Amino acid sequence: MPINILMPALSPTMEKGNLAKWLKKEGETIKAGDVIAEIETDKATMEVEAADEGVLAKIVVPEGTADVPVNQLIAVLAGEGEDVTTAAAQAGRSAPPVPPSTASNKAPVAEVSPSASSGNGHEAAAQATAAPQPALETAAPSVAPTNGHGTQRVFSSPLARRLAKESGIDIGQVQGSGPHGRVIARDIEAARAGQGLRAPAAEPAAVPSPPRAARPPAEDKIRALFAEGSYEVVPHDNMRKIIAQRMVEATSTIPHFYLTLDCNLEKLLAAREEINASAPRDGEGKPAYKLSVNDFAVKALALALQRIPDANVTWTEGALLKHRHSDVGVAVAIPAGLITPVVRQAETKSLSVISREMKDFAARARVRRLKPEEYTGGTTAVSNLGMYGIKQFTAVINPPHATILAVGAGEARALVKNGAVSVATQMTVTLSCDHRAVDGALGAELISAFKSLIEQPVMMLA
Repeated sequence: MPINILMPALSPTMEKGNLAKWLKKEGETIKAGDVIAEIETDKATMEVEAADEGVLAKIVVPEGTADVPVNQLIAVLAGEGEDVTTAAAQAGRSAPPVPPSTASNKAPVAEVSPSASSGNGHEAAAQATAAPQPALETAAPSVAPTNGHGTQRVFSSPLARRLAKESGIDIGQVQGSGPHGRVIARDIEAARAGQGLRAPAAEPAAVPSPPRAARPPAEDKIRALFAEGSYEVVPHDNMRKIIAQRMVEATSTIPHFYLTLDCNLEKLLAAREEINASAPRDGEGKPAYKLSVNDFAVKALALALQRIPDANVTWTEGALLKHRHSDVGVAVAIPAGLITPVVRQAETKSLSVISREMKDFAARARVRRLKPEEYTGGTTAVSNLGMYGIKQFTAVINPPHATILAVGAGEARALVKNGAVSVATQMTVTLSCDHRAVDGALGAELISAFKSLIEQPVMMLA
C-alpha cells in the first residue's frame, strides 16, 4: 500500500509551512533517514528526513509552494515490491485530507536534531503514515496496555525521550500527538509549559474561559478608509501571522501588571570594561568574548529568579509549575519579525558563556537556522530596546512565561544620595507580570533582587 508523506509540524506553533525545496526526485530510492526536503516554518528553515523506505512515486506538492497546511499530503512512497506507477496513480486515495482545525491532534510531526551530514546542522524526521485515521477520530493512546511484563510501554521517539530526560519529565505522563499517539519532541516542549499532560484521577474544578476578544473590522472596510493606489499591499508571512496570533492571545488571556525602577550602572560598566579588557585574544588580536549590558541583564534575572523561586513559575489551569532552573529567553529582532532564543540554566553559566551563546543565537536567528528546542519554552524573558535609545517601555509576556523584563537605555541622570546631587549612569527596567501566577509583592521582590545584582555585579561573578 502506498505510504503517504504529510506536511509535518516542525514547531509547536506551526500551522502551515512553505515547501522550499525537494532534495529527492520522483523515481529515486529513499532510505529511512534520508533528507528529502527543505521546509520553511514561521521561525526557521529545516531539513526533513524520511521515516520509511521506498521509492518516491509522486511529489504531490511542488517545491516553492507556500502556506501548505500541516497534515496535508505532500508526497507518496511506493513500498518494497510495490509498483511505482500504481502507487503514484493512487496518490491521496488512501487517506482523505485532514482539515486544518484537527491538525493539532492528528498532524504528523517532524523531529528536529543536529545534522551530522548537512551544512546547516538542522534535520527533521517526517513521519509518514499509510492511511491515517479519519480526522474526527480520537488519536490512539501513546501508552500500550502492557509490554508482556505487566508494565505499560510508552511509544515515543528517541529525541522525545532525550528531551524528557533532560527536562526531568516523566514521559509516561505526556499525551502523545504523533502518529498512533506516539510521544514526540513537541509534546515534551508542551509538557515543559504544563500542557499536554495526562489528567490526574481527580480533575480540578473547571475554570471559566476568558471572554473572546472583539472581532477586528473586515479587511475591505479598513482598505476603504484609504484612497486606492495610496498604499502598497504587503501580504503577511507565516512569522507575522504567528506573532499577531500570539500577541492577541497574550494580551487577551494574561492579566498583566507592571513594576518599574531605575538601576545604577556605574559599577557594572566599570566591571564590564575590566572584564572585556582582560578577555583572551587570538593570534589576530580578536577577543574571545565582548560582554554587553544585556549579558549582565540575562545573568542577573536568572540569579534573581533563583533568589525568589516563587516567581520562577508557569501558570496552568490545573497547577503552578515551579521551575528548578532559570531558562531565560532573549528577544532578537530579525527581518520581518521577532524570535526569542532561550539561554537554558542561565543561572549556572558565566557571563562569557552567555555572551557567546547569544551571539550564536542571534546570528543563526537572522538566517532562520535555529532549532525549535532553542526558541521554545523558557521560564522568563528579557527584551532590550536600549540600543535604540528607548528610555522605558513595557513588554508583552510571551506564554508560557509568567514574567518579562523590559530593559531601557543607560544614560547619565541626576542622582540624589544622602542629600547630595551627583550624576550617574542609570537604566530603567520594567517587569511585566502575569497576575495569575505572580502577585504584586512577589514581583517587587523579584525586580528588587535584579536591581541588587545589577548594582553589585561582583555578586554575579562569584
